[in-house]
Amino acid sequence: MVKVLVKRLNSKVKLPEYKTSGSSGMDLMASIDSPIKIAPNTLELIPTGLSIAIPEDLEIQIRPRSGLAAKSNIGVLNTPGTIDSDYRGELKIILFNHGNKDFIVNNNDRVAQMVLMPILKMELEEVDQLPESIRGSGGFGSTGK
Repeated sequence: MVKVLVKRLNSKVKLPEYKTSGSSGMDLMASIDSPIKIAPNTLELIPTGLSIAIPEDLEIQIRPRSGLAAKSNIGVLNTPGTIDSDYRGELKIILFNHGNKDFIVNNNDRVAQMVLMPILKMELEEVDQLPESIRGSGGFGSTGK
């Protein structure tokens, strides 16, 4: 278990929690004074009322909730969103309405989930040529349907 420091930006904000022992992510809830309407094919930035501090070798990924996607066509636009270890501002969720009718976000609605993930740093080494591989430079459907 990794300790993550969390700050409520107002006293009414509920802290996220794992819903079951097998849950990978904690649900994030909207922290808003009035409902936010997301029209079809548009996005809205949804505040959570939380800021966090995590260890330097970790990130938090912001992911959509499957229920919102399946039932209401609502997703997180930059999936997965990354919260870097040195960010201390409010966690906000970019929700996008892929559907054809308005979607309303209310205070305390569960809007996304956050998952703590390890980060491996890379060191780039410039070369004149890369090693050969079976796939080569084929991409975008080159391995079949």
